[in-house]
Amino acid sequence: QLQLVESGGGLVQPGGSLRLSCAASGFTLDRYVIGWFRQAPGKEREGVSCISSSGGSTKYKDSVKGRFTISRDNAKNTVYLQMNSLKPEDTAVYYCAAVTPLRLFNLCVLSGAYDYWGQGTQVTISS
Repeated sequence: QLQLVESGGGLVQPGGSLRLSCAASGFTLDRYVIGWFRQAPGKEREGVSCISSSGGSTKYKDSVKGRFTISRDNAKNTVYLQMNSLKPEDTAVYYCAAVTPLRLFNLCVLSGAYDYWGQGTQVTISS
């Protein structure tokens, strides 16, 4: 059974950091484009970042550029989202998602492009 499992969420103060992990079981991630999405209460799910299967290409939502970094370790079958300088508006449930193939990498910011989703991890930024 194909599964994605997110971890690393929690409660941190503004300006703090968290590293989210997205681990796969039942399949290997090395051929998959991986996206990170988030959904705050009362809001639609939005794309945060995505990374190509090789890791050579990445995309970020404008509001997280310079603060978030997506990376992958295919040997560990895991994708990471390093989040620094966190703000209260980053509070949301964060999800990772996987798809292969994705013929147009620019589509990686769209939730509809993905086939597999994790269950999400809560990130709360508050003092």
